[in-house]
Amino acid sequence: MNDTAAIVPVAHPTSALLALNNAHAAELSLLDADRMARLIERAFLACRIGEADALLLAFDQAADYDSPNFLWFRDRYDRFVYVDRVVVSPAARGRGHARRLYDRLFDAARAAGHARVLCEVNADPPNPASDAFHAALGFVEVGAAHLAGRGKTVRYFAKTMSEQRESSAGPDIATDRSNDLR
Repeated sequence: MNDTAAIVPVAHPTSALLALNNAHAAELSLLDADRMARLIERAFLACRIGEADALLLAFDQAADYDSPNFLWFRDRYDRFVYVDRVVVSPAARGRGHARRLYDRLFDAARAAGHARVLCEVNADPPNPASDAFHAALGFVEVGAAHLAGRGKTVRYFAKTMSEQRESSAGPDIATDRSNDLR
């Protein structure tokens, strides 16, 4: 089923969005309201579906952001959009929300002249659902890193933006564990 609920900008954290993020802290990292507000303020794109059915936060290369994964990309690419977190609530899974949020991000990235969208996915602990989702979207692996002290190994992925919007085929994944290292 493909739900047509509106994708709307996020201007500030709500208790529902904070609860959605923190219910998936193992994948995304725990946030308090102040940290989430700073992330939203600095985001290239911050959007949601429903009150808290789904959330996406992404940053461009100029963001004031200290994520080791974001910094890995900034050391290697001049211009990009980095997917920091995307999450779909368990009650809203299977409706195509993750794909729709990524489509919105791809459109915004192209409109701003970005040539690529970047993210990371956990390799250890593994996240095969996120691997399949990102492969279906056309992401390819461009590197890897072990984050000492965090017990995680990540693989870095890039998707090159084309002039035209690509088809909306592909699975909907409830939680993208690619961004859990804040």
